[in-house]
Amino acid sequence: MKFSTNTLRRYQKMYNWSTDFMPNGLDELVTKIGAQLGAVEEVIDIGSKYSGAIVVKVASCEQHPNADRLHVCKIDDGGAAKDVKRDSDGYVQVVCGAPNVREGLSAVWLPPGATVPSTYGSEPFTLDARELRGVVSNGMLASPKELAVSDSHEGLLEIDDDIKPGTTFAEAYNLEGDYVIDIENKMFTHRPDCFGWMGIARELAGIQNIAFSSPEWYVERPELPQPTGEQLPLTIKNELPDLVPRFTAITMRDVTVGPSPVWLQLELAKIGQKSINNIVDLTNYIMLLTGQPLHAYDYDKVAERSKGEATLVVRQPQKGETVALLNGKTVEPRAEAIMIATDKELIGVGGVMGGSDTEVDDTTTNIIIECANFDMYSVRRTSMAHGLFTDAVARFNKGQSPHQNLTVLLKMLADVQDFVGGTVASELIDDNHTSQDQCSAALPNIDFVNKRLGTELDLATAKTLLTNVECVVTDSPDGTFIVTPPFWRTDIHIPEDVVEEIGRLYGFDKLRFELPVRTTAPAVVQPLLAYKAELRQQLAALGANEVLTYSFVHGQLLQKAGQDPEQAFKISNALSPDLQYYRLSLTPSILNHVHANIKAGHDAFALFEVNKVHTKLHVADDEGVPKEFESLALVYASKSKSKYAAYYQARVYLDELARKQGIALEYRPITEALDAAAIQPFDPARAALIYAAGTDTGLGVIGEYKQSVKQQLKLPVQAAGFEIDISELLATPRTAGYRPLSRYPSISQDICLQVADTVTYAELTAQLATALQKHAADETVDFEPIDIYTSHEKIAGKKRITYRITVISQVRTLTEATASGLLEKVASELAQSLSAERI
Repeated sequence: MKFSTNTLRRYQKMYNWSTDFMPNGLDELVTKIGAQLGAVEEVIDIGSKYSGAIVVKVASCEQHPNADRLHVCKIDDGGAAKDVKRDSDGYVQVVCGAPNVREGLSAVWLPPGATVPSTYGSEPFTLDARELRGVVSNGMLASPKELAVSDSHEGLLEIDDDIKPGTTFAEAYNLEGDYVIDIENKMFTHRPDCFGWMGIARELAGIQNIAFSSPEWYVERPELPQPTGEQLPLTIKNELPDLVPRFTAITMRDVTVGPSPVWLQLELAKIGQKSINNIVDLTNYIMLLTGQPLHAYDYDKVAERSKGEATLVVRQPQKGETVALLNGKTVEPRAEAIMIATDKELIGVGGVMGGSDTEVDDTTTNIIIECANFDMYSVRRTSMAHGLFTDAVARFNKGQSPHQNLTVLLKMLADVQDFVGGTVASELIDDNHTSQDQCSAALPNIDFVNKRLGTELDLATAKTLLTNVECVVTDSPDGTFIVTPPFWRTDIHIPEDVVEEIGRLYGFDKLRFELPVRTTAPAVVQPLLAYKAELRQQLAALGANEVLTYSFVHGQLLQKAGQDPEQAFKISNALSPDLQYYRLSLTPSILNHVHANIKAGHDAFALFEVNKVHTKLHVADDEGVPKEFESLALVYASKSKSKYAAYYQARVYLDELARKQGIALEYRPITEALDAAAIQPFDPARAALIYAAGTDTGLGVIGEYKQSVKQQLKLPVQAAGFEIDISELLATPRTAGYRPLSRYPSISQDICLQVADTVTYAELTAQLATALQKHAADETVDFEPIDIYTSHEKIAGKKRITYRITVISQVRTLTEATASGLLEKVASELAQSLSAERI
């Protein structure tokens, strides 16, 4: 939010709204703003930009002897410029090619040595005296573009005001010592009134303990004007009272549209806005003053597009409707957008941008002025959906107060009459669906404030701080006081809001640097948070790399991963068009980053994420509030072929993680089609469901990905991963995490079992574990796979799986005979149950 110090001072004198808001200079004001109002992004010295520019009068204007489009002018600068050649009359010679240069014209002269304002601060261009087609020109007469007033470069900036030649341009238009202060917008997210200069001025007074008084015209219920002479009838139809709680409008006739006066162009230029014409500029100027956007329509164009008399309809678009906007684009608005239409067609996007078919231009003589209040959330969604970011959107996004619509509309009406001309041509229409009651907050006593701020303020001081910014404070003998915010404030509802307001106006920097008295008992550790931190540390120790991706994803990513976007919650106010849905699982988000890492030169890696997921299939209550699921996903990827299947590469991480956790896992084949979103990216033929051993508690899925997913997301040859439910994993029973070392040496032997290739590795492993536990009751037995062999012709239809068995005793020294006997018993049992043959 930008404001000019000189502009505020001018209004301060005009409306007598406070004493000097900058009593101790610019630097202290900027420091004060940063501490109590908002972060200052930039301070721009406007006065220096126009150093050297002088208002002059063209005393004579003759055709250039050597150029058809140039004129040789003699200008009267009142002798203000020094070290410049003059004729006998004291005039200075300037060559000019502007089509509107003429004798008697008042213009702006940039003498030799002056810097062209439009180049100030970037690549400064300094003028001098030089010949143009054989005639010396001392500097130049400037166009609006060269003066950084507007983009117009077709002619000179014409000075219509009665300004004595020789007056500096900065002095003539209150630019001397002027600074534009730019405050970061996010600081005012909850303060829509601070998106207007008057709101800024009120806050500058409040944080300096200066009383502020709004202008007489800025009241909630102003006196309404009556039409005079011939009327221009207007009908308003509001079909969306919930989204447009207030819509006010009035018509005017016989207005004269043209360029804005120089002072108005400068006021807009100082904060980076372009001048369009006097009507449009006034709507922008009053928006900057009050924070409330307005819009002006060409009445005759609206009437031409209506069935009868001019009609404005507030409604949502019909399918296939389009609207041509002021920025030159034609859009098909989203179905939920607030639209402004006639009773025949769309003419604008409510709260966002007007339409080009009804814009005010040089041919306009009759206008409609509209001042409305639009739902902030709807405006934001429409703005994001169509990429339309305007000053109006920036203000409606913050929730402007509907209680100021009338007063702002009437201010616009008065200024049009003062600066443009015209008469009121209809009664003011106020389609009002708002509550007339102003909210208030009751505080028990001043101790309520002091306990929360750590201050010792008395009621009188707190009351002064609030009344300085025009809050009404009513107190009673028992110490209770009620604070009623003014009609333009939308952020004060509860007692704590009042406490915050008092603390900010008093100055948080004045609060005592003392910690509140609190118990020294440590905070209770939340098991889930601690467990997630443990999982992160263990996976990082295994060499995996943690990533953190958005909880919101594009619908196309869900489809690429084989998931159904209909199962996902769609975000109604998405941060961007690429973040449309809550994700159903973590795996697609990680897979989306695999290709970029491969391109970056990482040949093999593992990525994991610990985060939340959501799905429509499970909701917390009848209102459809999403239930969050804590999830852990890992993806292993390598662009190099390997003799090891990618499935087992991913399983190494999960098995080791489970071992560290003391959890026994089982892997079961996916025997039927499952609609669980987390399973969809995986190839059922090369994936398995994860269970806690010996239970039916499903933990997740592990495996390689479908070929379609690999193609869509450009995954390498080796790609596999897993996704598990952290909450279920945390609840899974654990075995003892510690086993004392034996005093006796362990003994290891390998056993190779040949089984039919229809017997799965998981099935054989499970039965081997059972048999070992059965026949080695007094010893501890560990085993691990060594290899799986299936390719020899002599064992067609068979496969050989080799395990290394390690036997440990806590009470005696084991012999080879003991281990061999154990393996013979195990082999015999497996031969009976699985027809396994020991090789």
